[in-house]
Amino acid sequence: MAQLPYDRPSDPAKRYSAALTDGPSRAGARGMLKAIGFTDEDLARPIIGVATQWIETMPCNYNQRELAEHVKAGIRAAGGTPMEFNTVSVSDGVTMGTEGMKASLISREVVADSIELVTRGHSFDGVLCITGCDKTTPGALMALGRMDRPGLVLYNGTILPGRHNGQDTDIVTIYEAIGAYRAGKISLEELYEIESTSCPGPGACGGQYTANTMSMVAEFLGLSPAGLNGIPATDEEKAQAAFRAGELVVDLVKRDLRPSHFVNHASLENAIASVAATGGSTNAVLHLLAIAHEFGIPLSIDDFDRISHATPLIADLRPGGRYRAADLHEAGGIALVMKVLVDAGKIDPSRPTVDGRTIGEIASSAAETPGQPVVRTIDHALKKTGGLAILRGTLAPEGCVVKLAGHERRHHSGPARVFDSENACFEAVQAGSIREGDVIVIRYEGPIGGPGMQEMLAVTGAIVGRGLGESVALLTDGRFSGGTHGLMIGHVAPEAADGGPIAFVRDGDTITIDVDRRALDVEVAHEELERRRHGWAPPPPRYTTGVFAKYAALVGSASEGAITNPRRR
Repeated sequence: MAQLPYDRPSDPAKRYSAALTDGPSRAGARGMLKAIGFTDEDLARPIIGVATQWIETMPCNYNQRELAEHVKAGIRAAGGTPMEFNTVSVSDGVTMGTEGMKASLISREVVADSIELVTRGHSFDGVLCITGCDKTTPGALMALGRMDRPGLVLYNGTILPGRHNGQDTDIVTIYEAIGAYRAGKISLEELYEIESTSCPGPGACGGQYTANTMSMVAEFLGLSPAGLNGIPATDEEKAQAAFRAGELVVDLVKRDLRPSHFVNHASLENAIASVAATGGSTNAVLHLLAIAHEFGIPLSIDDFDRISHATPLIADLRPGGRYRAADLHEAGGIALVMKVLVDAGKIDPSRPTVDGRTIGEIASSAAETPGQPVVRTIDHALKKTGGLAILRGTLAPEGCVVKLAGHERRHHSGPARVFDSENACFEAVQAGSIREGDVIVIRYEGPIGGPGMQEMLAVTGAIVGRGLGESVALLTDGRFSGGTHGLMIGHVAPEAADGGPIAFVRDGDTITIDVDRRALDVEVAHEELERRRHGWAPPPPRYTTGVFAKYAALVGSASEGAITNPRRR
């Protein structure tokens, strides 16, 4: 009688999947898997989950189906068996300015939870996550930290720039054009032309906005193979990158190299330095705090201020600078940023990465394009300090985040213009009722109050489009798009819905922002603020059932990463 697969010794790399596939008692599971084409040989190998967020609602993740096929081919070639599955994605750019924007940050938790559920539920030996739009990369990194099962992240790549009137354009160009149209600076026909030409194909937002910031973070953490994330989505080399990533994840599984092998506090500090050095998205503060939490590594919001203060701004990238992620790739890629920071002693070069090299080895192999203008040396940095600062004060006792790249103002004092929602503020901007010198306050848009802490690109784009970007300031307990620039302060904590001082600000109160002192204050006597506090009651929740209500009941402060914790309430 021929040997049955039940009699085979299990592959040592099947540390989890053997419980699902091996032995006579698992005949039912094997029978169901054979129904969709898996063979005895397939099921004898380590099983690798391939998580995608392919969705037909945006260009950001649109190439993931194709990339998944190349990833799976790489896994098979290296001796593993891939099993593809989907999770979700919510487009910040598409939903911006609508009620749907509240779903974006919430989707980060759903991405992490769903990857964990499928991976644990189906006993995968490892997992490769293909990510794109903003919340999918941090969600995948959170899942890897939470499970500590061999795996890596492959970013599906940046979109290429569009063109209008001989200039490169992107999604932020469109939002700023909306403001310019409302201010009478461009025609409706020109707005339509910009809309129709600025997003030319698949890939995530083209500047150093949240998607590309978090792609860089994943490489600096050591959880993405060096050089593969930065290849643009439509570049022919992306398929080869996906195949290579598939091979690498099998190697991680066979050697039982888990995410905790690569990520420690020094890795997180390296990642923070990458954000500071490139003028990256303020959303990285939220996401890195949440990632650290899942890895069980202490990280404070104040670590961002300390590291950013010590890290010069070296990359001339949008939105604060001139160039886009595709330009960075042509200049020498993320490895070039690593090289400058390693040479200056700004990051730890000894940290290992999933492709088998250390950060220092990757940096030393960087190939800089001669004459490239995108990444500066430390001696010729754009600014002596990085692109982020953490402020505290009477308006933000737990802290808030200000992006310093893209503007020169470090002090602003002016009268408050208070709005209890983003939409109310947007209407005021469109109506021309915001004046130079104003400090716009948007509240009840935090993790609990929103719920979901929606981004403010529609508002900030409208402000810039009306020519007010350099004369007003904006602060909110919500957050900003990675494409936002100007003196914009987000993540004010505690938030208004949780009784933070931002809830007690009134129109006309003088608010002072002093970046050098790291201060955000409202010039109202303590006794008056306390009087207002005693007369305040939280507004009723905007959602009482469903996922939004569940999130609001579980989510914590933005100063801790807006993580969900069942013990919070």
